[in-house]
Amino acid sequence: MIARNGYDGLTIGQAAAFVGVTVKTVRHYHRLGLVAEPERDGSGYRRYGSAGLLRLVQVRTLAGAGVPLAEVGELLDAGPERFAAALDDVRRRLTERIEELDARRATLHRLAHGDRALLPDRACAVLDRLAGLGFGPDYVAAQREAMVLTRALVPEILDAFLARLERGLDDPGYVELTRRGLEAAAWEPDDPRIEELASELADRLLADGLPAGRALSALPAGSRGRSDAAARYEVVNRHREDGAPSIARLNLLVEAKLRAAGVDVPHG
Repeated sequence: MIARNGYDGLTIGQAAAFVGVTVKTVRHYHRLGLVAEPERDGSGYRRYGSAGLLRLVQVRTLAGAGVPLAEVGELLDAGPERFAAALDDVRRRLTERIEELDARRATLHRLAHGDRALLPDRACAVLDRLAGLGFGPDYVAAQREAMVLTRALVPEILDAFLARLERGLDDPGYVELTRRGLEAAAWEPDDPRIEELASELADRLLADGLPAGRALSALPAGSRGRSDAAARYEVVNRHREDGAPSIARLNLLVEAKLRAAGVDVPHG
């Protein structure tokens, strides 16, 4: 305590309270050599005078401004020019950190809005259009998953894939053909209608490059150059085929017809 008969200095508890930190923090500053530990007085207490308190305020202020404790001591002992330069460096790093946190906050915002955390706005707009055209949640979800896989595994084709989908959704004939493809999921794998539908889908792809369902048709030259290009293609184009054997057969037939027409469709 402060003696009633005169100023003897502050105890560590008082010094910590005056500066706005904890006693544990003050002791941590001592261990790091940032603040000299006062000598004990005759009664065995360490008393902090104004110089020690000033040093505590300086350390706390710099630490609170984002200066790493490992750099605080050097800063306090530096000249004015070095101090200003060091603060500029800290300001730059804090700005980068703020930008990083802003990006994380934006990601959280996109997470709260479903698809937008994993897909670009353009892809989300296509998914919204599918839902608006009356395609069911399961089909839209399958398209979403395929887009996410495409963006992760073959990102170089995502824009072209979306562009074809956008054009296709403007075409009633394409939309109707897609609906028929969905109906095929309920058919038996050996249903003769699958062969007929595969021919129509392949002809449509060859005629105008529009993707039927999730078919990616040919990969660009850059993608084909990868040693694992076929495997990447298979992961995307075979997504959800496990539970739909008729769709699996439809995809295989479409690919076979495209290859027969000279399209370089990857083999798994």
